Amino acid sequence: MAGTVAERCKFEAYLCYSLMLTGFVYPVVVYSIWSSSGFLTAFNNDPALGCGMHDFAGSGVVHMTGGITALIAAKILGPRIGRFYDADGNELPEPHTFPPHSVALQVLGTFILWVGWYGFNPGSTLAIDSSASGDVAALCAVTTTLSAATGSVTAMFTDMFMYRRKTGETAYDLTMCMNGALSGLVGITAGCSMVEPWAAFVIGIVSGWTYIFWSNLLVKLRVDDAVDAIPVHFGNGIWGCIAVGLFAEPSRVVNAYSGGGHGHYGWFYEWSGWTITDADGNVVAEQGPSGDGYLLAAQICGVLWIIGWVSVIMIPYFHLLNILGLFRVDALEEEVGLDISHHKGAAYNLEAAPAEAVEKQEISRSQRKLDVPKDDEVEVAEDTA
Repeated sequence: MAGTVAERCKFEAYLCYSLMLTGFVYPVVVYSIWSSSGFLTAFNNDPALGCGMHDFAGSGVVHMTGGITALIAAKILGPRIGRFYDADGNELPEPHTFPPHSVALQVLGTFILWVGWYGFNPGSTLAIDSSASGDVAALCAVTTTLSAATGSVTAMFTDMFMYRRKTGETAYDLTMCMNGALSGLVGITAGCSMVEPWAAFVIGIVSGWTYIFWSNLLVKLRVDDAVDAIPVHFGNGIWGCIAVGLFAEPSRVVNAYSGGGHGHYGWFYEWSGWTITDADGNVVAEQGPSGDGYLLAAQICGVLWIIGWVSVIMIPYFHLLNILGLFRVDALEEEVGLDISHHKGAAYNLEAAPAEAVEKQEISRSQRKLDVPKDDEVEVAEDTA
């Protein structure tokens, strides 16, 4: 959310929407899907559609909730000056791209997030007190790695092929590589404990394509996302929830969700039939092809519920902030930069040294390079003469 509206959002608005999100939006979403009393939870004795929504670490609960909030905010706030329109309000032939401050810091930040995800996904196991819970945490680490790496490679090379087809030249965009990795991480978050490694690979591929699709769609819709957080979190938050409905493997669902033997699993398994075995390989339960799709339907219901709840709360709220003048900085403050206009000075001192000082320093350096003879060398020279 914060990255999407960067460079034009008032600091007061950050405080206001953070209060609303943490106080009224997230608690309801979390309760409805993760609480044992929630109407969409898989932990209920009588879950919705017989299985409830499965979102192990929060593709929907965490990422998609923030992503749809960012989309609403970006639409109401409007684009940065010069992004899609010139000074006279005329639409630019091509949207202006603002260069990143530091690609090196972008890469570092991405890897910090990636490492943090190993606490985020395997950590959602909550405890390792048995071999089964240990298997769940280990599977989360493996699927998280596969999906992130695959999403990164997919986004970068897909963008490269698209660019080469358009211009005839080959170029690799590091931003695509980094956001592709984050997209793979978001896409696997819901099902990290329930899918097989091959499925994580597939989820990562689709995550990279999902990111590119949503990124291009936002440009066409003239929605300005400063860091492409909406494609990463909203677009892939949706995909992560849907992926569970397709790839949730029966025995792994039973391990991840105690009492998860409700008989409704990933649609691909429902379509071809499934078998659940115990640790010794003995068949515990099995079912022939049914294709009922109940889990997939529950996942779709969860996606629609999150979009609906966030929209009902945050659309009026952001409009209210806008009407009260608490949302966007004025044009001059935006042009100067919020570090200077809102935070008492630039974050980085990028001014060149005064020309006069540089000239004096050069003169001083040249004088130090002169080979001035010592006093005893001068006396020897005089005697010789």
